[in-house]
Amino acid sequence: MQFDLIVVGAGAAGLLCAGMAGQRGLRVLVIDHADKVAEKIRISGGGRCNFTNRDAGPTNFLSDNPNFCRSALARYTPQDFIALVQKHGISFHEKHKGQLFCDDSAEQIIRMLLDECAQGGVQHWQPCTVTDIQQPERDGGGFTVETSRGPLQCSRLVVATGGLSIPKIGASDWGLRLAQRFGHKIVTPRAALVPLTFDAQDWAPFATLSGLSLPVIVSTGKGKTQGRFVEDLLFTHRGLSGPAILQISSYWQDGQPLQINLSPDADLATMLQAAKSDSKRQLGNVLGGLFPQRLAQAWLERLGLPSQRPMPECKDKDLQQLAQQLQAWQLTPNGSEGWRKAEVMRGGVDTRELNSQNMESKRIPGLHFIGEVMDVTGWLGGYNFQWAWASAAACARSIEAKL
Repeated sequence: MQFDLIVVGAGAAGLLCAGMAGQRGLRVLVIDHADKVAEKIRISGGGRCNFTNRDAGPTNFLSDNPNFCRSALARYTPQDFIALVQKHGISFHEKHKGQLFCDDSAEQIIRMLLDECAQGGVQHWQPCTVTDIQQPERDGGGFTVETSRGPLQCSRLVVATGGLSIPKIGASDWGLRLAQRFGHKIVTPRAALVPLTFDAQDWAPFATLSGLSLPVIVSTGKGKTQGRFVEDLLFTHRGLSGPAILQISSYWQDGQPLQINLSPDADLATMLQAAKSDSKRQLGNVLGGLFPQRLAQAWLERLGLPSQRPMPECKDKDLQQLAQQLQAWQLTPNGSEGWRKAEVMRGGVDTRELNSQNMESKRIPGLHFIGEVMDVTGWLGGYNFQWAWASAAACARSIEAKL
């Protein structure tokens, strides 16, 4: 069977690319090894899909080639995808910092993408495994794709197989292996948007705080590689999670410390000194009025400060140390919860070997990579979906122009 375009991967990027290409008159086939399409969409945003962020721009993405994403993001914006959502009558709301969610269900986004594919006459083979791809002839003869349902021919091949996160929903390294086979470099993949863990012995004083959440400022790294976020932090039995930690995990490198300000809106040293001068209350009660009680008690025990000590009897140096510890807490993770808990992959196909206008390989004409399989990683909050849409659109529009 002959197709103009075969898309391997029926996720966010693959389905949008297929639908757009099909509606431009191309004969398109989507192949996926899973029984269901777009599982990552289905489970995202607590089942309501954080499908984009109103404020998405190049500064919200990480890559070893940071300028690569600029062109695609500029040519298919959050407003473009919002218009598509509105066209299909899907109601949505903004939850936090530009994050847009379906009012009802993530299934609406999946249905929308499938409807767009249907309008373009896109064919689907699922479940179907790609067993081999023969390198195209030098004269541009296209690709031979061997599958579990038989051989195929196509002029262009789009790899939209996603990253390695959440293996239980079918994550695979197939796209990375194919890229390497065709001579592409791979930026070492690692788990991103993922909870961080700590040595069990070092973490023992904080394990009892599991479930406690509070707003913080968290940072790591220096200069151009520094990350800094003002978000909520969540204590767990094994370490730290919550939006603040998921965000900073994309910037964190092995061996690097985190800096955490547990009281971002206050000058804690001044407040404690004022309480010493003006109050006879106990230290534990004062600190418990500024932080969750469990956190206040854990910190006093960690520093060996009696919670029952009246404020006037507290030494200035103890109060200064307490404030410094709480507002400049430095600790070094020993790792992360890994692919099982990661929301996305950092790293992937090196974009320095791809064309930023159309996502096409500079090594193999007619071979394209879109979405998470590339070394482009967005922040938490709808940014990675926006990259899926933008890279898919850049690819689909360019293929129409060339065929």
